[in-house]
Amino acid sequence: MKPHICSVCNKSFTHVGNLRQHNLTHTGEKPHSCMVCKKAFTHISNLRQHILIHSGEKPHVCNECGKGFTHVSNLRQHSLTHSGVKPHSCHECGKSFTHLSNLRQHSLTHSGQKPHVCHECNKRFTHASNLRQHSLSHRTVQAHQCVVCKDSFSSFSSLQQHYMTHMEKKESVIINNHANTVNIIHL
Repeated sequence: MKPHICSVCNKSFTHVGNLRQHNLTHTGEKPHSCMVCKKAFTHISNLRQHILIHSGEKPHVCNECGKGFTHVSNLRQHSLTHSGVKPHSCHECGKSFTHLSNLRQHSLTHSGQKPHVCHECNKRFTHASNLRQHSLSHRTVQAHQCVVCKDSFSSFSSLQQHYMTHMEKKESVIINNHANTVNIIHL
């Protein structure tokens, strides 16, 4: 028997403490705050889980690869990558995805939606990563310089493409992408 009944939704509870905790969902009150970032939570258990983000502690570890996660739900989601299970399928083309977020992102390619907008030139992108890459083109400082001709580029991938022109001309260059370094070989 559950003698403690919520006056708002009539849900019943065995213990009065559980009813008090439940009532917070109706009032919107969040009495438990993170001392680091001040984010507030209704339940102390949610605060405890949140604090792991700041501590860097990742108690949920994948048995396959050893990768750690702060939330067990993230570990469960990650485990799908090892099993090969892709439970989320696109209804347009049938392509399957491990994560629902990847399916949602993929669906934008069918809808033509481009929700990510460059604040500099208003160009639109389907993926946030493409917007980030594009945003580099607006930099005034070009961070990646060609060691052959001294031209500068906003991204390492643009510099790599540029090096291909030197290679086609049989000039000296071979690219090594480890830590964005370049090895020069005279052709």
